[in-house]
Amino acid sequence: MRQLFATRIEELAIGDAALREGLARCAWLMEEEDEAGNAWCDAEGYPGYTSYASLDDLPERFPEFAELKRHLDKAAAAFAKAQHWDMEGFALSLDAIWVNILGEGGHHSGHIHPGSVISGTYYVAVPEGAGRIKFEDPRLAMMMAAPQLVENAPEAARRFVYITPQEGHCLLWESWLRHEVMPSASEDARISVSFNYGLKRK
Repeated sequence: MRQLFATRIEELAIGDAALREGLARCAWLMEEEDEAGNAWCDAEGYPGYTSYASLDDLPERFPEFAELKRHLDKAAAAFAKAQHWDMEGFALSLDAIWVNILGEGGHHSGHIHPGSVISGTYYVAVPEGAGRIKFEDPRLAMMMAAPQLVENAPEAARRFVYITPQEGHCLLWESWLRHEVMPSASEDARISVSFNYGLKRK
């Protein structure tokens, strides 16, 4: 028996309560003052706030994000090594980092992150009932007439896997992996920081 073509999702604890508190303060400050970001959210029907389309220099703006970037750089490098990538002549580059605030019912439909190699999310605040993240088997479109799975199929065999985020934890995956955020059942805000790493030549 061989298991081939594994899809890696890494989860690790990053930082401490002080870092999360600082990031939460920054997130609420942006939500209050980022007129362009709020206008984009309104125009696109985003069910909350995101700085995705408006602010692209968070580590330069806030020391809390600079600290988070230092942690993420190490995590991304370890992820690449675990993937056995040949990085000779290349370096990972944090191409994008943005804040997400989702309230009750807030969600994010299925998507991938084109143009990147590693994507992920750091969880700042995760109230009970906040939306889980759902990952989709990338082979799904090619399964054609494959039967449904038995109810107690192990996680590695499932076609969709739901992960409940934990505060202070970071999830990393390859950017081609389709994922979505399920609707939140909590009245309290789910605050996260998402990011993309690309490759650049040294």
